[in-house]
Amino acid sequence: MRWPVMIFAAGFGTRMRHLTAEQPKPLVPVNGKALIDHALALAAQLPAAKTVVNLHYKPQPLLRHLQGRAVETILETPDILDTGGGLRNALPALGQTEVMTLNSDAVWAGPNPLHLLAKAWDPARMDGLLMCIPMEQAVAYGGTGDFQIAADGRVSRGAGVVYGCAQIIKTNRLAEISTPCFSLNVLWDLLIAENRLYATQYPGRWCDVGTPEAIAPAEKMLRSHHV
Repeated sequence: MRWPVMIFAAGFGTRMRHLTAEQPKPLVPVNGKALIDHALALAAQLPAAKTVVNLHYKPQPLLRHLQGRAVETILETPDILDTGGGLRNALPALGQTEVMTLNSDAVWAGPNPLHLLAKAWDPARMDGLLMCIPMEQAVAYGGTGDFQIAADGRVSRGAGVVYGCAQIIKTNRLAEISTPCFSLNVLWDLLIAENRLYATQYPGRWCDVGTPEAIAPAEKMLRSHHV
């Protein structure tokens, strides 16, 4: 299957403080490469039908950075739409009801998570499949996790594994949500209630580069992976 990939890049990046005063977070460099380029490299390894990137905060530098690339950009204006609203807004460009999504501010050390998601996807059982990270493999992470995974792969809310910001999701239920701006958590809760949200666990390491303090651990992780 040729998957359309949605890369979320519209956020304000407020936790990055001074690093996003003049540029959007996807342009913050990590290990010599902008965060957005780490995400685009993962999508480029797929036989992707299309890669779509949404923008909102300080979009012009990111538009220049992406110029000439094999990606379609969608500017969210006047308001930012969050992940759920952003995905719904991008559906005409994505063109399919089953899509992959990827955040632009996480980096991975190990196999391509999108390949693993595609291999594990079973649309007969699943309306969503999340890539989750065991706590001991989440670099510079101080939380307690987002989900628990049952023996059959179904997920519930609770401390356990960390959502790695990569997934396959069916988008047909987005039409049921009335507000224009909403998180994908709203859709996930619908799927959890119907036992249709699943997860698989990532075998490598992962880092959410959401703050300046996370950059050095992320770079160390990436350098050690490539040694």
